[in-house]
Amino acid sequence: MSLFLGKIHYWLFNKILWFEKLEDQIITLAKEEGFNIEDLRKDIEGKYGGKLPKKPLEELIDTDNIHGWLQSQIHSAERRMAAWTKLLIDADEKNYDKLEKIYVNQGIIAAKEINAEDEVPETPEKIFNCINDYILDGMPCDRVNEVVVKDENIIEWKQRICVHIDIWEEVGCKVEYFYDLRNTWIKSFVTELNNNYEYIIEDTGIKTIKRR
Repeated sequence: MSLFLGKIHYWLFNKILWFEKLEDQIITLAKEEGFNIEDLRKDIEGKYGGKLPKKPLEELIDTDNIHGWLQSQIHSAERRMAAWTKLLIDADEKNYDKLEKIYVNQGIIAAKEINAEDEVPETPEKIFNCINDYILDGMPCDRVNEVVVKDENIIEWKQRICVHIDIWEEVGCKVEYFYDLRNTWIKSFVTELNNNYEYIIEDTGIKTIKRR
């Protein structure tokens, strides 16, 4: 079966697994806030699909529809995230600050994982690539992000399309929450990964990693 799978499929699979770890942290917050986790989990997973079993990709993926299977898992994970996010913020707007803290902490943890296993990324492009090893932005064929400037001190990119808005609006949660929280994650991730660089979002929407 592994003959059908390439590096890109494992790369996407690992990104989904990381996103589900983030989901676990948010569910823990919901439990701390007094939600009935078991009933809510049953309802949310009934609507949007459950988390992936703890099995290798080879045992899970539909080899007759590799692209479709991966895309389905991405959409399922993102719908569940939107649902939990909506529940928490609708219950109390102050929960947004608690969500931010989770994203900050998860950004730091991810960066520490990289720095523990590899050399610290020393160029903007390498940091950009590290970000994309974690965040979900649809399928590679969607080509969501387009790099517009790149040299040894800076990388800038713009978002060509939004692959998230339909998912979040379907669940009834503002997609702005998704982007704001993810930008919080990226900022903490970049700072922890290499403090010589910073992540900035321009008023034009251009996103930048540049040397301080």
